[in-house]
Amino acid sequence: MIRLNELSPAKGATKRPKRVGCGPGSGHGKTSTRGNKGHKSRAGYRRKSGFEGGQMPITRRIPKYGFRNIFKEKYEIINLKDLNRFESDTVITPEFLKEKGIIKGRHKLKVLGLGELKVPLTIKAHKFSKSAQEKITRVKGKIEII
Repeated sequence: MIRLNELSPAKGATKRPKRVGCGPGSGHGKTSTRGNKGHKSRAGYRRKSGFEGGQMPITRRIPKYGFRNIFKEKYEIINLKDLNRFESDTVITPEFLKEKGIIKGRHKLKVLGLGELKVPLTIKAHKFSKSAQEKITRVKGKIEII
């Protein structure tokens, strides 16, 4: 049985590390395998991400288009057909839906009117579509905008 402390690489599988900067006799003296001059020969060299050797980088060559609105409000949506699983007169809030695992609860909640609501519910959300409002009030449910 082999023990962890007895493991070692096979004979000839390892190579001694290259010792640089140890004089001309070592074969790696003078410039220490870094070549002559240039950015890579200096201490502390670090290539910037996207650097292409002075060529115009691809991020600058390709055309830019579009616009991303950083102030856009994001909504998690839920349809009325998904609310039929609850008993009548249940108060539905974003926290309640997150607890049940129906929404992730990262953004505001918007209720859309896809499907039919069969039970009267009290729904608290940030936004409602017009069709959702009509269908909720038709079955004697209540709407509360948070």
